[in-house]
Amino acid sequence: MLNNLSLEEVVALKLELATKPAGSKLYGFKIWNSLSDIIRDATLKYALSATKTKAESMRFLGLSLSSYKKFLKKYQIDDYFEDNRLTEE
Repeated sequence: MLNNLSLEEVVALKLELATKPAGSKLYGFKIWNSLSDIIRDATLKYALSATKTKAESMRFLGLSLSSYKKFLKKYQIDDYFEDNRLTEE
């Protein structure tokens, strides 16, 4: 069923699910201004999950080494994968 949804519909559904506990309100959260960071974070996580090495994910994304390192640090990608690996064990 999820495969039949467009990326836009998946994002909208996730936003809807995220706002339900808050009574469908996210006042004060500047989502519009955060969209590029949200998309970059998600794309970086996908690239690392879909490739075997960091070098391969860097090439997949078309980033220079310096840009790649900057984004890994900015989005705390190593911490994310380390935290998720610990919870799966």
